[in-house]
Amino acid sequence: MIESLLVANRGEIACRIFRTARRLGVRTIGVFSDADAGARHVREADEAVRIGPAAARDSYLDIGRLMDAARASGAEAIHPGYGFLAENPQLAQACVDAGRIFIGPPAAAIDAMASKIVAKTRMRAAGVPVLPGYAGAGQDLEHLTREAQRAGLPLIIKPAAGGGGKGMQIVRELAELAPALAAARRLAASAFGDGTLLLERYLPAPRHIEVQVFADGHGNLVHLGERDCSIQRRHQKLIEEAPAPALPEELRARLRAAALVVAREIGYVSAGTVEFLVDGGEFYFMEMNTRLQVEHTVTEAVTGLDLVEWQLRVAAGETLPLSQREVCFDGHAIEARICAEDPERGFLPSAGRLQLLEWPQLQSVRVDAGFASGDTVPDCYDSLLGKIIAWAPTREQAAARLAAALTQTLCAGVHTNERWLRRILRSARFLEVRHDVALLDQAATQFAGPPTAAPEALILAALALHAGAGGAAAREPGAGSPWDLTDGFTPNLAARVAYGFSWRGHAHAVELEFVHGRPAAVTVDGGARLALADVLCSGAVVAARIEARRRQARCHLDGARVYLWTADEQYELLLEDPRTREFAVSAASGTLTTPLPGVVVSVPVAVGQRVAAGEVLMVIEAMKMEHTITAPYAGTVGMIHFARGDRVPEASELLELTREPAGP
Repeated sequence: MIESLLVANRGEIACRIFRTARRLGVRTIGVFSDADAGARHVREADEAVRIGPAAARDSYLDIGRLMDAARASGAEAIHPGYGFLAENPQLAQACVDAGRIFIGPPAAAIDAMASKIVAKTRMRAAGVPVLPGYAGAGQDLEHLTREAQRAGLPLIIKPAAGGGGKGMQIVRELAELAPALAAARRLAASAFGDGTLLLERYLPAPRHIEVQVFADGHGNLVHLGERDCSIQRRHQKLIEEAPAPALPEELRARLRAAALVVAREIGYVSAGTVEFLVDGGEFYFMEMNTRLQVEHTVTEAVTGLDLVEWQLRVAAGETLPLSQREVCFDGHAIEARICAEDPERGFLPSAGRLQLLEWPQLQSVRVDAGFASGDTVPDCYDSLLGKIIAWAPTREQAAARLAAALTQTLCAGVHTNERWLRRILRSARFLEVRHDVALLDQAATQFAGPPTAAPEALILAALALHAGAGGAAAREPGAGSPWDLTDGFTPNLAARVAYGFSWRGHAHAVELEFVHGRPAAVTVDGGARLALADVLCSGAVVAARIEARRRQARCHLDGARVYLWTADEQYELLLEDPRTREFAVSAASGTLTTPLPGVVVSVPVAVGQRVAAGEVLMVIEAMKMEHTITAPYAGTVGMIHFARGDRVPEASELLELTREPAGP
């Protein structure tokens, strides 16, 4: 067995690999950039080595720095995780040249699948079904435009290198083609260092099914079943499950057989995933990910295997632990990816300090996390915080168990997507297996949160805030000194304490009424008077009987913010102080600001240029995704405060736009 292992990655996957390595008695070495100096994966490694500044190209993507770290730490082997250099044949070859073990396939196998153009050509020759399109050497934009018109619309533009859905562009109208090609090339060059593109016929509503394969260096090759990864947003997987539901057994067998053909064709070794699009009774080869997948966990859950352990054993020269006949499948598993993003603001990435991050603890629920309370989520890497995986004997039970686990996931300080994912899991389309890769494009509004705050949530928030501010009477009956009371005591009269909150642009007023020092009634937004009883604020739990129903929630106070988690929703309520309202900062008229930190990748306008409403003014890249800033109205561009390549802090003024005067 390997004795020391350097993980050339960060976050959740580094922590997950360390867990298996520790169980096997392998010494673990982590690496970190300046942005990750205090990160969880650094704390969990036996040793950690700094490899450079925050920018990935100067740290996690720098092969020379990684090899220096391996030499300095005496690492016998290097595991690339996923993302960054995981599918870069140069890292695999650098390990061989340095006399170190690469935990993954040989460089030749990675190289065979590194270009989707080469891979599709090779798989077509091997008899594996491939979508029609263009995968040629002519890469100038004019040639690609002609080929796109020849292939017909709709089509999808993909980077030939890399994976993870990055850089993909869907084109439905001819007018979209030129900007889509330019954007795809820009993102491909930025993410993978290669701007080569391919064009494919776009299937509007297929399912995304992938097969896990595993091979050793002795000629043994097995599949470990398939996964359905059809719940996607912007080509990024969010919910994955194994086995793929509602799949005819004949089609399932053909998919598994085709995946083995792909792996055997390139002389594959280690863990790999062959991805297909399934449309009706037909399937088409997409690509092969020559690495461990994010969603390998659901395969582990239904097979009882540890794929990282298999990777380490195969890399050490051992044969596969099981033959195909010995691989067994049991039950159903579903995974949800918890990401730092705000579903209520167009899924803008969210970065900052995690005031609270509490992961669920339930039977048959696994958590692979890369962050904990107090950690900082950088704005320069992927937004994945962790994954929650639920296993159960049936799919319906697994979905219910995962939904319950998401309810018990609490995060404050950074926006996250777990409640949004829970709504998808409980939807009829998911439970009845009527979903496909187009679901979130077609029906995203169905999974949006409530437009207004529930009155009971506002009441519980006011009680929690009152207790947290020193209101002893709201904590426990009979607790505290009368001198500690903050209930606005007035002789012979009921006392009233008012709180103002804002949530998603809506202002709310809550007035608590105290009798004999205890909360007795409440009104919300000037509505009916509601009776309060049995109020309890103990630790992080606030509860009360409101009229005839008892309500309960988790709460967390952070300055002027009240975080509240009910069974169905998460609230981040901002306490409004009327004394400071008139000094509230607002954007000056005629200026445009960025709602998130990032890097400017394009400024297609110039000072003095007249633009129409909706025209692109600037493109910001944050957490590996592009966000377009468009003109809110027709006008003339004034000062431009940032140029291509500049890092932009959150809420920065990007440029000035003078509105065109209204016509007569």
